[in-house]
Amino acid sequence: MRHAKRLPYNSRLLDRRKNMSVIGIGVDVIECSRIQRSIERFGERFLHRVFTDGEIEYSMSMKFPERHLAARFAGKEAVAKAFGTGIGKAMGWRNIDIRKKESGEPFLVFIGPTEAYAAERGVTSALITLSHTENYAVACVVLEG
Repeated sequence: MRHAKRLPYNSRLLDRRKNMSVIGIGVDVIECSRIQRSIERFGERFLHRVFTDGEIEYSMSMKFPERHLAARFAGKEAVAKAFGTGIGKAMGWRNIDIRKKESGEPFLVFIGPTEAYAAERGVTSALITLSHTENYAVACVVLEG
């Protein structure tokens, strides 16, 4: 008797998403020291211009806040690159909110113009991953529709 072959995990995932297509991919890397210098130079003005209150609260509660802020900065840049717009034209810094699930997995919330632009482009899923070291932070975003 022949047994049906089990598809590897990634193949099963792709099978479930066969009706989705990638709208855009964005990646960004930043030196954590760049964020630290901006905080030292511009303080609260910089933080509240770029980050949401939740992002600031979370990052400032960590031992090295500049690393977490840098990862979120890279995430916002990666979103703008995935859309192909850059920050400022179709979306502002605070229109992209990077939050964490209880599991620790980051997720995106689009606000105002970014939410409208995502709907206009047919985005149904926005995936993000963040990582940082002592010196660098990186983010990758995939937009699907």
